[in-house]
Amino acid sequence: MSRKVVAVIPARLGSSRFPGKVLHRHKGKPLLYHFWKQIGSGTFDRLVIATDNREIAEAARAFGAEVVMTSMRHRTGTDRVAEAVRKLGGDIIVNVQADNFGLRGSVVAGAVKKMLANPKIRFATLARTIKSDDALFNPNVVKVIRAADGRALWFSRYPLPYLQKVGRGRRSTQFKFLEHLGVYFFRRRALETYAGWKRGAFEKAESLEQLRVLENGERMQVFETTAKTVSIDSPQDVKKIARIHM
Repeated sequence: MSRKVVAVIPARLGSSRFPGKVLHRHKGKPLLYHFWKQIGSGTFDRLVIATDNREIAEAARAFGAEVVMTSMRHRTGTDRVAEAVRKLGGDIIVNVQADNFGLRGSVVAGAVKKMLANPKIRFATLARTIKSDDALFNPNVVKVIRAADGRALWFSRYPLPYLQKVGRGRRSTQFKFLEHLGVYFFRRRALETYAGWKRGAFEKAESLEQLRVLENGERMQVFETTAKTVSIDSPQDVKKIARIHM
């Protein structure tokens, strides 16, 4: 039986580190356009931008994207996606946060295939190996630890796990630390359940929406990838895009 796969990019203007980021111009186009274009190479039945901002909506429609307007009350991208999906439908929902420049739709589609192959997976996400101490100790780089079966044990902005005995040289070479990438996969009913949960103490403390899943006793599968991406956190960071093929 075929499953409808809907990918949603939540977009807002109120980024705390880079206000108006998604509309910042790069090569004559908003950054949101470049992300939408690169992720559109995936095998999705539908790719939609969900926003509460008319300016974003107008810009997105101008470059050809489908747009769903959502409430201004949402505290997380996933809550925004959940509202959009109530209007869109779908069986497998992908929340693709628009700060993973260089992430190909084919990478996301590969994870979708794994989820389709295992109906027991309700929540899933992506991670990759951390290769520098700068990334390891950067609170904007979220760390994840996994069990032997691939499920997430915890996410944190703090380096996990703590190494009790540290040798000389870079810390990042002394353990396989994993960086979480802001892409989430949900079965439709699981997303509806997520949206009904209140934000928990750990989610609020770390400002990490994925912790809501673990705080409510659910499991989130972590698919490892070697995808190379960059995060744009300031206007000066836009030059990082030149390092990746887009």
